[in-house]
Amino acid sequence: MKTCVIGGTGHIGKNLTRMLVEAGHEVTVVSSGRTPIPEGGVWKSVKTVIHQYGTAGWTETIRALRCEVIVDILQGDSPALYEAVRESCEHLVVCGSVWMFGAPRIVPTPEETQGPCPFEGYARRYQQMLATRDRAISEGKAFTAIMPPNICGPGKIPLEGKGGRSLEVHRSHQRGEPVVLPEPGSNLIGPCDAEDVARGFFCAVQNREAAAGEIFNVGSAFALTAIRFIETYADIYGVNIPIEFVSWREFEQKVLPELGANYHFKVNMCPDITKIQTKLGYRPAYTPEQSMERAVRWMKQEGFL
Repeated sequence: MKTCVIGGTGHIGKNLTRMLVEAGHEVTVVSSGRTPIPEGGVWKSVKTVIHQYGTAGWTETIRALRCEVIVDILQGDSPALYEAVRESCEHLVVCGSVWMFGAPRIVPTPEETQGPCPFEGYARRYQQMLATRDRAISEGKAFTAIMPPNICGPGKIPLEGKGGRSLEVHRSHQRGEPVVLPEPGSNLIGPCDAEDVARGFFCAVQNREAAAGEIFNVGSAFALTAIRFIETYADIYGVNIPIEFVSWREFEQKVLPELGANYHFKVNMCPDITKIQTKLGYRPAYTPEQSMERAVRWMKQEGFL
């Protein structure tokens, strides 16, 4: 099966490309060129095309590939991509985020809008995703969206105790320096290994009929409280990381005023993965703790720590 992976050299894409090649797909990876193309192994059989997402002629480049399956991990403009490939593509799979649903009203959180999404880019992309899905259904085309939580594992600096992906903060964790959390520290954080996120895409590609028209959460089997999240880093680094608690008001105004950082400690990130398990046979291979340990091991191997 001719399959295109847009963003195939990234955190998720490398894992997905390997899975697809090993399953016998003829894979073309479209990349901006900023990330080096891996060499050797399965990548010997992978065709690569360099064209930055959304630039002039981009959709024409994708259309010219005439792939039966297109996986868009970057998901920057689903309507334009769908319009460009609708004649040749039989299954379009895109990547979203559980943050697109808005602040969860129930936990684990199903694949349904929970409230307004506070992030403009996510909100716009979510509406594009829904509109493209409706159009695909009306035209008899398969469209699937995969919604990961916080992506962890080897290949990318993982989320840390200040709501970012900072090496300096990880070094402070390694030294056992205190972390400030909003009381009572019971909100849920859901690190999910990039390999498990890729596994969700792979399941959708391999089960087109069951995946058509669906939005699927992916994630680990469970989430961690904010306290357990910090304790896990303490365990991994072999230190004691003291936790200091402040009111949410103080945390939001003085500790982490930036929404993209404090949102990790404001809402519960624990996606319900029942639907993708039932319909597509998805099974995550890693717990949040294992994924965090894998990410730290990778940072050490790369010389970052």
